[in-house]
Amino acid sequence: MNARKAFFAALTLSVFLVLALSAQAASLTRSSGVEALDSMKRYYAVPNFKIGGTYEPGKESAYEFGGSGGVTLESLGGAPLQTAYIAVGTPKKDAQGKIINAVIISSYYSGDATSMYDFWYEGQKGNGFANGAVVGPGKLIDTDKYYVIFLDALGLWGTSKPSDGLGMKFPKYSYQDFVQANYRLLKDHLNVGKIRLATGVSMGAIQSYVWAVLHPDYVEAILPIGGIVYSDPVSAWLFTLMTSGMQSDPAWRDTKGNYYHLPKEKHPNQGMMFGWSILKHTGLTFDLRIQQGMDVVKKEIFLWEPKGDQGANLISQGKDYDVNDLLYRNLAGDQFDIRNQLPGIKAKTLIVHVKNDQWLRYVLAEEAAKKIPGAKLEGFESPLAHYAVFRGPNALQEQIKVFFKEIGME
Repeated sequence: MNARKAFFAALTLSVFLVLALSAQAASLTRSSGVEALDSMKRYYAVPNFKIGGTYEPGKESAYEFGGSGGVTLESLGGAPLQTAYIAVGTPKKDAQGKIINAVIISSYYSGDATSMYDFWYEGQKGNGFANGAVVGPGKLIDTDKYYVIFLDALGLWGTSKPSDGLGMKFPKYSYQDFVQANYRLLKDHLNVGKIRLATGVSMGAIQSYVWAVLHPDYVEAILPIGGIVYSDPVSAWLFTLMTSGMQSDPAWRDTKGNYYHLPKEKHPNQGMMFGWSILKHTGLTFDLRIQQGMDVVKKEIFLWEPKGDQGANLISQGKDYDVNDLLYRNLAGDQFDIRNQLPGIKAKTLIVHVKNDQWLRYVLAEEAAKKIPGAKLEGFESPLAHYAVFRGPNALQEQIKVFFKEIGME
């Protein structure tokens, strides 16, 4: 009887994996932000995960497989929820075989596991922008000591997303869904029994806060870099403009977002470019933009009918992303607010933030630090404004080393 059950369990898992891989193959967008690193990524299917439900921190058993009242992709005719990751380093296990030295790095708004790996892992092309590697043997996050897991987030790249086939029927998700789906990956697939540190930049930092809120006894420390704990008026205004820019494309308006029966070249690709142009306007400091000069800046400026190389840098955004995928991500941000849950965080906390960030303001980091018991805050300035988040670990390396010493991560 046990052998029979094991056979059917293995068969069921195989079916889930085939369905997940089929969904990946059918996707309109590629599976990795950095194509050269795609072969490093691994995938995991989470069957019957409920997306878009409500989460009540303190009652973990109620959201083991998603929030209360959520909708599964299977119930909509889709494949099981898929998530993705890259794991490196040296796992340390307890007597029960569970990994107890995991460091997780959550992905940012438009990135994934390959993107963060490229910026932070030793020997990658993106190390230059980050002002040096952060992860690797002997690095700040030492892979000789820790098992480091770079995570995708639901809704983009290698994870389940609207553009996989369900389109606007895909359930609206939350940042809590991001975290809980990856919680299942860590617990069920990678056998992680304890997270020593949860970190990430921008939206990855936001997820670090959520990890500590949803799983206070699972996460020992967090290092959010450039994140926020609620949708404030400034960030909401910015991303609402971006959403409006994307939806202004006739291809989106005429179909009300149901454009997947059309070839890719007839999708709202110009709307995608318009939305990114809005977002990029305040991504760097205005002083740096002035210094760059118009010949550089005009490549980021959208026009419906561009002239010359006007908007040239936006072309890849129109090609590489799907409008609905990012509309859903913006909606998740609009609904986000965990301010009242911060006092319940048990994890040791060091918040790092760019003081002149024009997207996610420093005052929001100050507010979060006051609400989390024992939290510390360190800031730095950069002409790169929000984009300087990738440099946070190197800009404040000494302060982070002190924090690591305090939490036993020397």
